[in-house]
Amino acid sequence: MTATPTAPGDGLVRAGGIVFIVGAVATLVTMAPLFLGTDPFPPIAYAVCMLMGVGFMISGAGVMRSIAAQRRAAKSTA
Repeated sequence: MTATPTAPGDGLVRAGGIVFIVGAVATLVTMAPLFLGTDPFPPIAYAVCMLMGVGFMISGAGVMRSIAAQRRAAKSTA
């Protein structure tokens, strides 16, 4: 297997993906009592669901950083 070099922003995209998955799992767990008819979770559980949006924004920042690095590289070679 060949290793590809990491580009700027790759770490942010990975971290954002992990944060997004944590938020998605929290959303599924938080919504389960609505379908099961049990007592709802405390409000802090709903705040953890907001990690989905935070993870999406972190990944977006990583993509923008990668785009900026590619543009700089293209300008320097032209």
